[in-house]
Parts: sequence; C-alpha cells; structure tokens
Amino acid sequence: FIMKIWQKGENKTSEKIDFFTVGQDKVMDLELATFDVLGSMAHCIMLESIGLLEKQELTALLAALKTIYADFKNNPLAELDKDVEDIHSHVEWILTKQLGDVGKKIHSGRSRNDQVLVDLKLYMRAEIRQIVELSNQLFETLITLSDKHKNDLLPGYTHLQIAMPSSFGLWFGAYAESLVDDLTVLHGAYKVINKNPLGSGAGYGSSFPLNRTLTTQLLGFDALNTNVVYAQMTRGKSEFILANAIATLAGTIARMAMDVCLYNSQNFGFLILPEELTTGSSIMPHKKNPDVAELLRAKCNRLKSIPQEITLITSNLPSGYHRDMQLIKEIIVPAIKEIQACIDMTTYMLKNIKVKADLLKDEKYDLLFSVERVNQLVLEGQTFRDAYRQVGAEIENNTYQAPRDLQHSLEGSIGNLQNDAIKQAMLEVIAGFEFGKIDESVEKLMNY
Repeated sequence: FIMKIWQKGENKTSEKIDFFTVGQDKVMDLELATFDVLGSMAHCIMLESIGLLEKQELTALLAALKTIYADFKNNPLAELDKDVEDIHSHVEWILTKQLGDVGKKIHSGRSRNDQVLVDLKLYMRAEIRQIVELSNQLFETLITLSDKHKNDLLPGYTHLQIAMPSSFGLWFGAYAESLVDDLTVLHGAYKVINKNPLGSGAGYGSSFPLNRTLTTQLLGFDALNTNVVYAQMTRGKSEFILANAIATLAGTIARMAMDVCLYNSQNFGFLILPEELTTGSSIMPHKKNPDVAELLRAKCNRLKSIPQEITLITSNLPSGYHRDMQLIKEIIVPAIKEIQACIDMTTYMLKNIKVKADLLKDEKYDLLFSVERVNQLVLEGQTFRDAYRQVGAEIENNTYQAPRDLQHSLEGSIGNLQNDAIKQAMLEVIAGFEFGKIDESVEKLMNY
C-alpha cells in the first residue's frame, strides 16, 4: 500500500500504473526534502495566523518539522519510505506518525501542485547559489591567470588562420568576462524563480483567507506569483528559463574546452596539460589525450540541448497543471548537477594548466604582425589604404619584416586588459542576487 495524498480510500491503482506514473519522481524528490520542510513550516505559521491551527498545534508541528529538517540536513535521505508516494506525503506521514491528527492538518489550503512548485523554486534558488559560487571560483582563477600571463603572447586566429597577436592574458580574461554575462543571465532566471507560488493551490486559489504575503516573507521570496493561474503556469517555465541560463554557462565552458583541446595538441603546442589531466592510448605509447577537456566539451554541449528538451515537453499545453510537468524534474535536476560538476572541473583543470612562453618569436608567426606594420606606416603619415597595399606588396616580394615590439594601450587589449573593470562587473552581478536575504529568512523561520 502506497500512501497517496490524493487517495480517498482503498488503493485501486495497479502496481504497473504506479510504476509508470511515478517513474523517477521518488528519486528526484530526495533533492527536495529539506525544502519541503521549509515550505511546510511557513505554511503552518500562516495557517495559525488565520485560525486554522491552534497555537499549541503550531508549536508541536514546528518542533517536529525542525527535527525532520535537521535529520534531512545531517543525514540526507537515501530513499523515500516504500509506503509513500513522494516527499510531500513522506513528511506528512512522519508528522502524522508523531503527532496524530495534528499532522493531517498541514495540507489545509494547499494542493500538491503549489507544494511541488514551492519546493522546486526553493531547490532551484539554492542550487543557483551553488552555481554562482562555483562560477565565481572559476572567474577568480581566470582573472589570476590573466594577470599572471598578461605578457605571454599567443597567436590570435580568425577562420582558424593566424590573424593578429593575442596573449594568454587576453584569452583567460575573455572567458572571465564571458562568465560575467553568463551570471547576468542566471540572475534573470533567479529573479523569475524567486517568487512565491504558495497559496495558489491547484492553480485556482482557495476559499480560505490564506496570507500569501506572510509566506512570501517567511520563505525569503522577493515577491509573489500574484495571479494564481499564472503561479501554476510557472511550472515548466521556471525550469526552462533556468535551463537557458545553464546552457549559456555551458556554452562558455564548451568553447574554452575546445580551445584547450586545440592549444594542447602538438600542431598548436600552446599549452601543456599535466599527466594527471590526460589519458593514454592502448596502442600508441606516446599519447596524452585531453580527455577532461573533451568530456567538458561534450557534457556542456549536451547541456545546451536541455532548453529544447523542456520546450518539447511543454509545447502546446493549455493553462493548468498536467502530469507532463513531472518529467521536467528528471531533466532539470541532473542538468543542475552536471553544470556544477563541469564548472568545478574546469577550475581544477585551469589551475593545473601550463602556458608556453615566447611562442611568437617563431618566424612562422611573422604574418601576425602585418597589421602592426600597416599601423606603423599610418603613424608615419600614409593613408590606411596605401599602407595596407604597401604591406601586401612587402609580403608578396618577401621584403616584409615583422615589427614585434608591441605598444598597445587600447582598453581591453593586449597592453591594457582592464581586468579591474571586469572584476568590478562580476562583483556587481553577484551582489544583485542578495543571497543574504535568504539566509536571514531561513534563520528567522528556524527560530520562530
């Protein structure tokens, strides 16, 4: 017998149907355990404030919920009890076992629909914080490497042909600034997610005078999902928006990983990956394959497909809840874990990477400096077009000499990286998340 919140009497659902409809939900729900408790605590406080719980009942429920929360925190659930359908019924079952009929009161004014929504939003909010913290560690690594290697020149390419001089400082710094934009996108997703759906019920509200503003404050949400129908419509939409932010981050890492694969190859030879970051061949004794970078590229390219997968599930669904939404949990939870692991591994890889110096002294890179030669002639008084033609002729008749003495002052270029401005931009983006407000609200809730 599986306890179902929606059940009225004897279980008449076959095991085959149970297995098919529940799917991986009980596994995914393990991630929501602590958040379900927080949502229930806020809901109970609100119920007491409108007279649907007695003061002593609230005291007993909060004490029990705090114990359950601590248990889940200190000993994360390995699996849900076999006799419950999901994390929501699991928590209610524990409360009912401990407190009797009082435990059965916590669902008043609440549907599993808005309960799942609030759990998911609290979960995604917390996981976004982890992504931000990991991204900031990667950012700091990139900025440190950019500053360290600002004078180590690197060939710049367009169309995979040598183009103009670059530097490792410029290359590392480019990906650092890319992360600023990535977290800006993630912040947009966070603002959408950090709204309270609790009280919307099954999507049409309740005849109880629920105080939704109170639960918004208790759970540290920025605002309400005001319209109860729209609150339900955010299921799937919130995950889609977060998936797009994850895909944006994944795009940065995949591109960097591809650069590392190229730059580590013998034909390029710009970087050296230490042996612990490479693997060998079963037949070629010389091989040191950049498997970490290759898998980062593949994993992140796969993450870029997640928004489309969610889109295909939600396409053409009318308003209101549909069981289709359950499958999105099986997509977004692993995607969150994957991007976190990829960011962490990228940081580890970069901290152990070795840069080769003096690359551009090789005469095969002479043509990288052709624009420097053109600009040199312009500064001597020629028009740009005449200087361009002259350097072209010099290259054709083999009289061209590469001017390797670079004096760049352009903002954001080789000689003027402007990393302080990039660091300031990242600080401002991270400050915009205001994670401290959440810590304060959870602390107040736990001490209520």
